[in-house]
Amino acid sequence: MKKILFAALFLIPLFTFAQAEKEVAASVEKMRTALLAEDVATLKSLTSEDLNYGHSSGVIENQEQFLEVFASKKTDYQKWDISDLSITFHGKELAMVRHNVVADFASNGNVATLNLGLLMVWVKEKGDWKLLARQAFRIPQGQ
Repeated sequence: MKKILFAALFLIPLFTFAQAEKEVAASVEKMRTALLAEDVATLKSLTSEDLNYGHSSGVIENQEQFLEVFASKKTDYQKWDISDLSITFHGKELAMVRHNVVADFASNGNVATLNLGLLMVWVKEKGDWKLLARQAFRIPQGQ
């Protein structure tokens, strides 16, 4: 009986984190899809009101400023390919996500390609995973 109880107590947290990892990964994918579709409603639902969104250029946006970029159609993301995704947790309600992105976007009639690394902090708010903070950095060419 003790072995069964011990096994259950050991496996429940593993299942909980495995489920949370799937949820966070699904939120990252929803974010990717919404960026490409310029879906402001979905982007709003995936971000915290306290969003701190850092670009590789050094520009920092809050949630309203971040959403305005998509509402105004100033930037059109045409490709957003994710690689090397890793998710780690700090407790049950905070996830740190790292991944690389190769993105093509059009702005002011010009198309550019970015090769970025991202650190994202996702927090569970009212049962849903929300992007709380994001910082991008340029990956040097040749890496």
